[in-house]
Amino acid sequence: MTRTVSPIKAGLGCKCPACGEGPVFKSYLGLAPRCTACGADFSQADAGDGPAFFVMFILGILIMPPVLLVQALFAPPFWVHLILWTPVIIVLAMMLLRPFKSLMFALQWKNRAEEAKWAGDDGDGQ
Repeated sequence: MTRTVSPIKAGLGCKCPACGEGPVFKSYLGLAPRCTACGADFSQADAGDGPAFFVMFILGILIMPPVLLVQALFAPPFWVHLILWTPVIIVLAMMLLRPFKSLMFALQWKNRAEEAKWAGDDGDGQ
């Protein structure tokens, strides 16, 4: 009997989408070539720019209300906003990027996503 692994749980936990056990990453954002637990091949994995887009979008939604609230309550000069919000944005982006990349990879794995090709395309771009 094969075990069904939730792509959400495996993705957010940065675990193998096939077995849910082994780590997906060999470095901060570098995917491992294969799972150390089940041997699943990760060499074709490519989440592209999707994780970065979603992280930027979510950070925009999360950060703008407090920025506007601070502006409305205290009306600080621009440099205060720069000093206050730049580290917050960088830290949150660094915290979210890794799980989102793993999540995108797990969803691609679950749905067997491949690069789109036109009918009759032999890969030479013609």
